[in-house]
Amino acid sequence: MADDKPGTPTEAGAFAPGRDRSQGLGAFALLKDVEVEITLEIGRRRMKIDEVLRLSTGPTVELNKAAGEPIDIYVNGQLLGRGEAVVVGDRYGVRITELLTPESAGGNS
Repeated sequence: MADDKPGTPTEAGAFAPGRDRSQGLGAFALLKDVEVEITLEIGRRRMKIDEVLRLSTGPTVELNKAAGEPIDIYVNGQLLGRGEAVVVGDRYGVRITELLTPESAGGNS
């Protein structure tokens, strides 16, 4: 069983969701108010321009991920982790299930 300390990896490359990791920000505390863009990607599809031009209201565009697969979470274009889609009231949201470490995300810092 994993250690229950904030920010402790629960499995290779993942952090426990819902943990407060702001305690150890140190020098990064100055950046807490910087806005970033969060993008949630449910899948992708490559299409020829001709196919895009023929799209109309109604048809379904099939994506490369199967239903139930995790949603990729990006911060400023960099993969941060994965999650699952949820409905909160009348809006969509994502429940974070995995946060990647720089090593598991392919970073070299």
